[in-house]
Amino acid sequence: MPRPGSSTPFDPAVFAMPGAVYSPFADRIEGHPGPLVPLHVGDTWMEPFEGAQMQSLHSAAYPGMHRYGPTQGIPPLVDAIVEKVRRVNGLAAERENVLVGAGATSILANVMGSIASPGEEVLILAPFWPLVRGIVQEFRATPVEVPFFDRVTSLDEAVAAVRACISDRSVALYVSTPSNPTGRILPSDWLVALGELAREHDLWLISDEVYEAYVYEGEHFSIGSVVPERTLSVFSFSKTYGMAGNRVGYLVAPAEVVHEAHKVGTHTAYHAPVAGQLSALRALEGGDAWVSDARALYRDAGRSAAAALGLPAPQGSTFLFCDVSEHLDDRGLLGFLEDCFEDGVLVAPGASAGRDYANWVRLCYTAAPPDDVRFAVEKLAARIGTPGGV
Repeated sequence: MPRPGSSTPFDPAVFAMPGAVYSPFADRIEGHPGPLVPLHVGDTWMEPFEGAQMQSLHSAAYPGMHRYGPTQGIPPLVDAIVEKVRRVNGLAAERENVLVGAGATSILANVMGSIASPGEEVLILAPFWPLVRGIVQEFRATPVEVPFFDRVTSLDEAVAAVRACISDRSVALYVSTPSNPTGRILPSDWLVALGELAREHDLWLISDEVYEAYVYEGEHFSIGSVVPERTLSVFSFSKTYGMAGNRVGYLVAPAEVVHEAHKVGTHTAYHAPVAGQLSALRALEGGDAWVSDARALYRDAGRSAAAALGLPAPQGSTFLFCDVSEHLDDRGLLGFLEDCFEDGVLVAPGASAGRDYANWVRLCYTAAPPDDVRFAVEKLAARIGTPGGV
């Protein structure tokens, strides 16, 4: 029965969250009559390198791999992560600074549940990864969208944009670089300035670095190397090593935050799949060549797709973000997405990345084999009248 003063028996914050974030046609995919290229979800067509695939793991070599494991993460993986973030990211980590979770999505939920109370605000640089807004809402905090990636062009503008959104209820700032969905990389001096702003206003800085390995222009910079006492750095094996289905990500943060996030994780997913963690360990130990090959393939795919759509080449990540407002009819974006669906192309609605992007679409150019992506991009280009159209 409905709650008092409400038309629904459910929690209003959860009831308001969208169920289909990446496509309004998710329930129609199976019945599509022809080829359908799914560019709406961030994934890869590539399989993990052979040593890290599930069929490479055997109970004889890993007794207990199908049982419960330590809720922080299996010790060999935690130790390997400590070594990796010291060497690659410049983070002064110890074992107590690391938490392994069921993907970066789960890790971010653990973080949010440990630092944000109902009614407090989390600032999110927009456009953003579609699930982060709902994660904030899940814990009854308030997401505050900061117009950013398509708006700011200098360090001063970047700081001013964030400062304008800070209130006495602000507790954290979420930053993603390389950016999903824009493909933009924030310069290191911008990140340092945002870190100083976080210090000034006593904010946690949530640094989403899941695309750290896929930088095509410039270099990746981990803000936790210079603002360690308030940076909560989030990483993923899903994106780096092409194993999204294994559900393994990790947090590197001050020990007191890890302690609290660990509690949240224990009471939700309990721990990441042990088999997934073993695969992740193998990836850290021998996956560098695979990542190097993937980076080159992803870079070429991104540049080709951007050229066909008349967009700047992405600096990093695996996405393009496109304003299609001039190509909509009276049906609006839903009609445009319907037409794309009929063409055999699935792209994500821009509104899932921020309220100001209702007439944008996001596509992942690594979610299908290159020939399929080329076909889909040509169809999309024809819809928006760019030179790559057919």
